[in-house]
Amino acid sequence: MRSYLLTLGLLLLLGTAAWWLRRDTMPTATRLTVAEALAGDTVGYARARAPRTFHFPEDHGPHPEFKTEWWYLTGHLRTAEDRSFGYQFTLFRIALAPPSEADTIAASAWRTRQLYMAHLALSDIAEGRFYAFERLSRGALGLAGATAQPFRVWLENWQLAQAGPEVFPWRLGASEGAVTLELTLTPLKPVVLQGNQGLDPKGPKPGNASYYYSISRLATTGMLRIGSQTYTVEGLSWLDREWSTSALGEDQVGWDWFALQLDHGYDLMWYRLRRRDGSESPWSRGALIDPEGRSLPLESGAVQLEVRDTWTSPHSQLTYPSAWHLRVPAQELELYIRPRLKDQELNVSVRYWEGAVAVEGQHRGQKVKGLGYVELTGYGEAALPGSP
Repeated sequence: MRSYLLTLGLLLLLGTAAWWLRRDTMPTATRLTVAEALAGDTVGYARARAPRTFHFPEDHGPHPEFKTEWWYLTGHLRTAEDRSFGYQFTLFRIALAPPSEADTIAASAWRTRQLYMAHLALSDIAEGRFYAFERLSRGALGLAGATAQPFRVWLENWQLAQAGPEVFPWRLGASEGAVTLELTLTPLKPVVLQGNQGLDPKGPKPGNASYYYSISRLATTGMLRIGSQTYTVEGLSWLDREWSTSALGEDQVGWDWFALQLDHGYDLMWYRLRRRDGSESPWSRGALIDPEGRSLPLESGAVQLEVRDTWTSPHSQLTYPSAWHLRVPAQELELYIRPRLKDQELNVSVRYWEGAVAVEGQHRGQKVKGLGYVELTGYGEAALPGSP
């Protein structure tokens, strides 16, 4: 699922001035609603209408015929002394014009129809601190871009790229303010095609869908720096990849997205699309991934999600869910999910909550624990779902 709201929202922020907008000139008071962020013309772009054959490594790279796409990494890191951190690193590509229109523009190193946005966030669990940063740039003059072979996607000196001649491992590098991340990522499970063989519909209208795959476990090692303190870290990451020319349905205002890695080797992805009244859209879905990487699709109704607590942001005054009881009855899976920090709200173009969570529960009678990430969008525009 992920934040295609954020990528489309960037179009409204930039407009014709987008060619030169940079992170240090962006008005921090500007905020978009989900409905505004998902506005925009889709004529001339490719649409996700039917299942397709995925090709790797090509599909790790860009798909410029679609309006938006993103490379989304979240993960948990720890030191040898068991100090722990959560991180998010996301790169978004946004097309300003469809290929047929853009191809008529005279060639120039200054001209581009692609914009890029990136988010970097770090949760320092021991210190109870959350850091979040955003960058924006045009896809010209080498400022930002994406290539498939060799794989690389970058925005200035933030980048995700293959480390050598082989497709994997990948290296992530980003530095902003007090925070620096330098990580190496190696898949422990194969690619999982979400939805129907990678076609992930968001509503009943043809083309209102994305192509979506995940790698639910990547071994992660490297270095993390906060201020003058440097840590050697290791852990697990989760990769989500989507590309689409799509939007929420008329009655949909946002989503709650869960990516959970359990200590007995299972992983769970679930997103609940929310209607304006806070109820669940029938287009909500996900997958349960076993230790060997086999995926069991989960349709709407397969997962029962109850909000057990809420948190009101002191920054935005928005109220978000802040603890959950998640059940998959057919799989005898029952999980209790709580944030590792309450305040993991990103104060960026479209304000949203995304943060590290801890998980405990049981699966087929076996006690399990785990870690994961939750993303919450569209709050402040509709009722909270199922809150006490």
